Amino acid sequence: MKTYKYWNREEYKRKGRYDYLIKISPESIIKEAKILSLSDPEDEANVALSESLPFGSKLLGTGTKLEEFDQFRDHSPNVLFVSPSCPKAREQLPLVLAAFPTIEWVHVRSAGIDFIVSDELSEIDIPMTNAKGQFSSSLAEYTMMACSYFAKDLPRLMKQQKAKNWEKYDVDELRGKTLGIVGYGDVGRACAKLAHVYGMKIIALRRKPKLSALDPYCTAVYGTDKKSLNRLMSESDYIVCSAPSTVDTRGMVDADAFAAVKEDAVFINLGRGPVIDENALTQALKDGRLKGAALDVFCEEPLPVENEMWTLDNVLLSPHNMDQTSTFMHEATEFFVYENLPRFICGKDLMNPVNPKEGY
Repeated sequence: MKTYKYWNREEYKRKGRYDYLIKISPESIIKEAKILSLSDPEDEANVALSESLPFGSKLLGTGTKLEEFDQFRDHSPNVLFVSPSCPKAREQLPLVLAAFPTIEWVHVRSAGIDFIVSDELSEIDIPMTNAKGQFSSSLAEYTMMACSYFAKDLPRLMKQQKAKNWEKYDVDELRGKTLGIVGYGDVGRACAKLAHVYGMKIIALRRKPKLSALDPYCTAVYGTDKKSLNRLMSESDYIVCSAPSTVDTRGMVDADAFAAVKEDAVFINLGRGPVIDENALTQALKDGRLKGAALDVFCEEPLPVENEMWTLDNVLLSPHNMDQTSTFMHEATEFFVYENLPRFICGKDLMNPVNPKEGY
């Protein structure tokens, strides 16, 4: 399968093309999809796997451990669907793949694949896709809310309302400010799209800057070397980190990066907690180098009650739920059922390829 295609629910114009093709033309089916679901059987977000599969596909079984699939060893499953609801997916996934060499494709029902990445998995050469593009718009909305939270000083506003205090104060505009984006993938670009509407200048970091050379939202795109990161930190009024957690990115935004930060900048993390040196971030918040931070992800989740972040007045804290709409995981499953699975059945290129060796 030759793939270099990525899906976005707002921008992709031909949704369900192959699902429709199968319905009107069953002869377009190239091969049957026999699916194992490495998921909690009680996971309600996976209802489409049992109720809405396209012609030419069959769900063999669902479970969280290899032994729960023993009865399907003679069925030659060729598709493995992996959900974050499987509590030990990192350990179980390589075992399932080793036990079922007939599996041709693994799909992960999330954008991040850090919960399955392992040394064992990196040694297995098998096509893998994810749900990239499903969660970007809600995270972009959160980013602009976080920018406005500090620009308009909402903590002060709410305190004044509670105290019935009619006291005017100056606020900041977002128009004309610079948004720096660390990790310019689908989420980062969704943030840039909204920030551009607000009149903000966009600069970004990504591993392959040339891929965004003609991006209409960005003024500049830098590489991911240390010098470029510090440059972005020094030029940005608002910094949003949407980088995945990989061997290369863990601890990437460190004390040196926060030392380079522009005065009164706001830091927003919605990617993965381990990308940030949280001790350095805490110190930058306490000593005033940062105006504030909006944090949806942390190195340890749930965030321990003794963590100092809970008590800092200049931190907007959320429990890793800023993409958690009531339907977000259902939609991620439906992307598999209506978009990628029909492509597999028709022998077409799959959307959203990922590389477990690189971690995204």
